[in-house]
Amino acid sequence: MTSKSILVTGGAGFIGSFLVDRLVSLGHKVRIIDNLDPQVHPNSIIPSYLNKDAEFIFGDIRDRDKLEKALSGIHYIFHMASAVGVGQSQYEIDKYVDVNCHGTAQLWDIILKKKLNIGKVIVPSSMTCFGEGLSLCQNCGTVKPHIRQSIDNINKVFSCLCPTCNMHVKPIATPSDSPMYPSSIYAYTKKFQEDISLNLSRTHSIPCTIFRYFNVYGPRQSLSNPYTGVSAIFISRIKNNKPPIIFEDGLQTRDFISVHDVTAANIKAIEDDTINFSAINLGSGQPTSIKDLGTFLINLLNANCKIEINLSFRKGDIRHCYADRHELSSRFGFSTKISLEDGLTELATWAKHEEAIDKSEIATSELINAGIINNNK
Repeated sequence: MTSKSILVTGGAGFIGSFLVDRLVSLGHKVRIIDNLDPQVHPNSIIPSYLNKDAEFIFGDIRDRDKLEKALSGIHYIFHMASAVGVGQSQYEIDKYVDVNCHGTAQLWDIILKKKLNIGKVIVPSSMTCFGEGLSLCQNCGTVKPHIRQSIDNINKVFSCLCPTCNMHVKPIATPSDSPMYPSSIYAYTKKFQEDISLNLSRTHSIPCTIFRYFNVYGPRQSLSNPYTGVSAIFISRIKNNKPPIIFEDGLQTRDFISVHDVTAANIKAIEDDTINFSAINLGSGQPTSIKDLGTFLINLLNANCKIEINLSFRKGDIRHCYADRHELSSRFGFSTKISLEDGLTELATWAKHEEAIDKSEIATSELINAGIINNNK
């Protein structure tokens, strides 16, 4: 692979830093711009793991002068910088729209107005854009359940229903071209990033690839950020001798993918043009219940606690969504390598030696005050 000048926005973060490491190891000239958000990086300190061979610019993607400086001489862009958090986005609306929408719009505005010679822009999106994943109804076939805004309070029924016949449905894999019904402000901002990037890339013939991330986990996840990353949130509580708290009944499922697999897919996309001007799923294709995730992490950390299922409902939360990987494998020629067991074992081993500051109760209190959580006890 020929050496390239590459910008990684948000390159000090969880996923971005692994990407930086791999790019540097391949001989690329890498530049990072990151604002070291204290919600992710306590006291806005550069993390010790950040690669010393990458150029670092302390700056916010909303700062046009800093972003123009960061883009100078760059040929490839990984736009990893985003505010991340489904629940928090419902009451920190201005922040999420400003960072994710304005930041992305400004990136493209500079590229076009400065007539920068960009070889490719790679943008991470999110499975949250889908809303609920697809399901199978025994009467109606494949259906797209509506977003739940309330649940059966008396019987504690959290399951999704067929939008046509109102029968219970069974979740199935969600393809990349499934209809999108975002259920949070965060999801809307990620869909905006997809839409604006694909529109401008096609209009101006600038190759762009969008990976729709499912639930990414692994070392370097912030153990002090209670707003995103269920694995890290659970670990923070376990390390502080507190039980992982699970909304609903714990049977809701997600698709967990290792940060190493995500990094590998991004690296492949640099020179692979098969999915240019496209958005495709990047997930493991395997659903895992949140209850099973919590139990597994407790066992890995040898903790003397049990999960706490509180039967509360968080408005806008989806019940099930896992990736159909057809395009990822058949069109892009990529398959994940890290099993959930191996990946979580690596995460737990790393976390044992890391400081964990549990702030989950603060986050829950904010959700209650904002009217997002319904307590069904």
